[in-house]
Amino acid sequence: MSNYLLLTGATGLLGRYLVRDLLERGERLALLVRGSKRESAEERVEAILAYWEEISGRRLQRPVLLQGDIRQPLLGLGKSEVQWVSKNCHSMMHSAASLKFLEDGSGEPRLTNIEGTRNMLSLCNAASIRQLHYVSTAYVCGLRKGIIYEHELDCQQEFRNDYEKSKLEAETLVRNADFFDRLTVYRPAVISGDSKTGYTNTYHGIYLYLRLMALLVPRQPIGPDGLRLTRLRLPMTGNERRNVVPIDWVSRVMTELYLTPEAHGQTFHLAPEECLTPKQIIDAGYSYFNSTGIEYVGYQYIDPATYNAFEMEMLPGLSMYSNYESTDPIFDCTNVKHFAPHVPCPRIDEAMLHTYIRYGEEDRWGKRKTPARSKEIHSPEEIFPYSYREQTENADSNAVS
Repeated sequence: MSNYLLLTGATGLLGRYLVRDLLERGERLALLVRGSKRESAEERVEAILAYWEEISGRRLQRPVLLQGDIRQPLLGLGKSEVQWVSKNCHSMMHSAASLKFLEDGSGEPRLTNIEGTRNMLSLCNAASIRQLHYVSTAYVCGLRKGIIYEHELDCQQEFRNDYEKSKLEAETLVRNADFFDRLTVYRPAVISGDSKTGYTNTYHGIYLYLRLMALLVPRQPIGPDGLRLTRLRLPMTGNERRNVVPIDWVSRVMTELYLTPEAHGQTFHLAPEECLTPKQIIDAGYSYFNSTGIEYVGYQYIDPATYNAFEMEMLPGLSMYSNYESTDPIFDCTNVKHFAPHVPCPRIDEAMLHTYIRYGEEDRWGKRKTPARSKEIHSPEEIFPYSYREQTENADSNAVS
């Protein structure tokens, strides 16, 4: 039996970092990926690997590619592919998720986060995978306050949105599965870009604020004092805690924990030791754009009828995060500190926020075109060209339920 880790979500922000970090540490990967409207599954994965190789100057081992869809039964895999997984994959890492806050006509986030997790569990059971590494979120805590402990899950809490609720239901499904020998759960806080380069492939979270700044602030005229005046009232104090963590740190910690067998079976909050605040984000914008004018009015309602011109442009764009304006809870990180004390979380400071803005501007906030890549990814048939189909066709049919 070959020792492959089967990974979902490889084309997402966290997934592509996990692919890099795990491959660099010598892990053999099998990736479950589906094609997009513009690219095949092979092209999507090859573009990710080529990017990392260009950055590092080092060649990465090509993973096995399984074309599938987590929204389909058994993740969209056929009988022979399930049998290949059963013979060659010792563990599953489930990173795929929908980040949509509210349910829409597509059925998301429920379809991916809950039904996709259910399909993943069915595959693990059918393929006799007994080690699961599951990526949840720290915000399964919902609207709870105070200290949130790693061993806690369902405390009858209420939620800000459908995303948080779907992730709690999904984690509950995972914990109720009785066929795993070890279940390891990772709960990242809000994920931001790369701490060194600013890289991201998704402009949610903190990047939404930075993008609005970059688009709207430079339009304001420069006053006699040399500053751009951006009159904006925010319904907060500016000192609220924001649990934001750089993507490269999240992936590095998860890789360390995955490669530490003693850490398996635990739950890990991946949260910062020092929280970011809205004031720090605004101040970084001040220094980057040479601007001023934000007023923190506390937790009071601002009537849209009183919006000034700048507020009319800025505040509607922030409305999707209005439920996150209050302060964040404190996430207990005892297990992370115990098993990975040598991987401290970088502090998101002014310099890092400036790096995020520069990257967003250079990337045209996600609209920069990337060159096509040649195919170098392998399917199971290509890795075992003479024996793969014979092996899978003759495998015990009981491997598939």
